[in-house]
Amino acid sequence: MATKKTWQFTPAKKIKPTVPESVKLVLQAKADQLIAEVLKPKHIMPPPADQRFNYLADIGSKWYRSYFYFCATYNCPGPTAIATSFETKFTRMEYVGDDTFNLAYMRHTGQWFEVFQGISMDKCLMS
Repeated sequence: MATKKTWQFTPAKKIKPTVPESVKLVLQAKADQLIAEVLKPKHIMPPPADQRFNYLADIGSKWYRSYFYFCATYNCPGPTAIATSFETKFTRMEYVGDDTFNLAYMRHTGQWFEVFQGISMDKCLMS
């Protein structure tokens, strides 16, 4: 039996804009300042006395394609730890063009949840 072939419309894929190098440099500098002056002093504490639990050891940032991530590094001091440390991304800024970003956070389910769309770099960093 012959198969019947039909034509169907396939919409064009959205092309993500490339991030200008100047935007990357400015955002990296502002994020490094935010991390050093606000996030690290507020959230990084000395290692706990109880060695069974993971603890926050460092906060950093990195670019991946058109996404800018804030990352946390946790140390695992316990004797049953699989690794000595691990890194997790907790906030994401997606460049959408015209110096605007979408801001999202990582939910406990492992999915990104967008909080704001199309806002400026400064508003993302203040949120």
